[in-house]
Amino acid sequence: MPMIDEGERPRVLLVEDSDAQASILTTLLVENGFEVQRVGSGEEALASLEQTLPHLVVSDYHLPGMTGGQMARQFRMNASTRATPVLMLTEDVAPGLEREGLESGADAYISKSAHPDLLALRIRALLREGSDILSSEEAGPFRRARIVIVTGPSEGDDEEDETCSGEPIWVRDAQGVSLGELLWQDGHTVTTVAGSGELVMGGWLRGDEAPDCLVIDLTSPGMDGVSFCRRLEARRQAVLDAGGSPFRILGVIDATRFRLHSAADLFEAGIDDLVPSDVAPDVLALRIRVMVRRKLAQDELRRQEIKQQLREVALQTAQSEARAIAAKATMAEALAHANAELGEANARLIETQAKLVQTAKMASLGELVAGIAHEINNPLAFTLAHEETVARALGELETLTCAEERPDREKQLIEKCSARISSMRLGLQRIQNLVLSLRRFSRLDESAFQDVDIVEAIDTALVLLAHKLGQDIIVERNLQAPSMLVCQPALVHQVVMNIVSNAADALRGSVPRDFEDEKSPIGRIVVETAMLTLEEGLRYVISVADDGPGVPPDIRTRIFEPFFTTKPVGMGTGLGLAIAYGVIEAHGGSIDIREANLQGGRREGARFTISIPVRMSAAGPVTIGRKA
Repeated sequence: MPMIDEGERPRVLLVEDSDAQASILTTLLVENGFEVQRVGSGEEALASLEQTLPHLVVSDYHLPGMTGGQMARQFRMNASTRATPVLMLTEDVAPGLEREGLESGADAYISKSAHPDLLALRIRALLREGSDILSSEEAGPFRRARIVIVTGPSEGDDEEDETCSGEPIWVRDAQGVSLGELLWQDGHTVTTVAGSGELVMGGWLRGDEAPDCLVIDLTSPGMDGVSFCRRLEARRQAVLDAGGSPFRILGVIDATRFRLHSAADLFEAGIDDLVPSDVAPDVLALRIRVMVRRKLAQDELRRQEIKQQLREVALQTAQSEARAIAAKATMAEALAHANAELGEANARLIETQAKLVQTAKMASLGELVAGIAHEINNPLAFTLAHEETVARALGELETLTCAEERPDREKQLIEKCSARISSMRLGLQRIQNLVLSLRRFSRLDESAFQDVDIVEAIDTALVLLAHKLGQDIIVERNLQAPSMLVCQPALVHQVVMNIVSNAADALRGSVPRDFEDEKSPIGRIVVETAMLTLEEGLRYVISVADDGPGVPPDIRTRIFEPFFTTKPVGMGTGLGLAIAYGVIEAHGGSIDIREANLQGGRREGARFTISIPVRMSAAGPVTIGRKA
């Protein structure tokens, strides 16, 4: 039987010679989500199998030429169709035809006079239970099938009473032969019990002694069939989840309800087959035999699967041992080769690291030069503008002096020139300060330890970042530690400057565009220094805090990794903080990231705290690090 893939419509082969009856059945099946192929005879059905195998066959017993029973026997003789369920359609007036059809290999029987919903529901039940039917001829150890007949509690009995309430009327036929006797004659073990809650929860529904089929009397007024079947289905699902083969459930309901009302609630509750209460015991026995046959086939399939899994495990174990032996034979050679490659990779890594450091410095320099150019351009522009104004005023003043006209105008022009010259002086001083800051920045040997004025270095860094900070970011300085320190100048220019720059980017990136036009500041950056005495000794501490969006905890563990950046593509290299971490490590120091929680801050923000070990000397505190 072919497997039904997820999302695939089950294929049904309909064998019916009557066009009218075929049209009715096709419409019903299509409306219930099946894909239908219709043929008019058993011969056509067998011929169609050469093209496509169906998931299930629905066939009328009375067919021209080959009967439905003969066709079913042909299905069971072929290995490729042995597991395909066959649902036989016939008339109530000829129960002998049903027996013949079931004995020939059909899996289920439905009368054409049954409720229309029953056909679709019975097909779904067959597909549900038949997805893993054994299709091989291998047989497992012989055992007698275990069948349990569940009767309803008698009137007045408590639901938990396990005593049998007596046989229902459908158990014995007119000759007094009981269903149990018919099944016993087939070699099955038969037990009759009363339906109860303890019956459902009992451990006998799973394990080696579990029943193969439950036959439930749903005609009793004291039996809530739907609820009882749902509880059985829950136990059956537990058996399936544990890797077992679940039992089958067959129900017997009142004949009138069977023919006039839909039984969808019972099938949805988990029942596998349903018969009317006026069914003949020998026909009912045939139905049970079919269900037991499929259940035993499923048990055999699971045994074969376990055997196959054991063989595969043994094969994999042998292969693993062989690979381990082969690996040991080449381990020494592979280790020597790996060591050689590791040495080469380490050399390339050192070279690449040096190039990355240089790349990061060039990227920072490019951004710095662009900002400085902007800072110089503004005062230079209004200085040139004022120069033109002064030139025009002097020309006009010369004309007035020669003509000795309008002494008041002469005074106005002189005052105007003086004011413009004063503004030009301020602009030129601003350019001069920027150039001086660049000179201090450019002459530093950032890799050597030397005397560094931390206060002056921080002021220089803030001046060079003025274009990024702008007028809407407030920068506060609280420098309490001694100004002079023996360290690498990169401690400020590669670490502090990078952290302040990142804080400015974070503040601007967290402000909506329409907020940029407002006059109120968008955030605050606080730079602090302090000398602290801790358990590990005297420490020089520099902290940079802001009231921006902060650094999420999951990013803090990666923020110093090379090439890791949260900025958009083209806006950052991901190397600035990685190089800063190396500088701090060279000082034997540490860097900590946590929430800033500035007083009056809008958000938690972020605080980067740099701690450097120092020692006291006559000249003041110096780092423990080596000196240039």
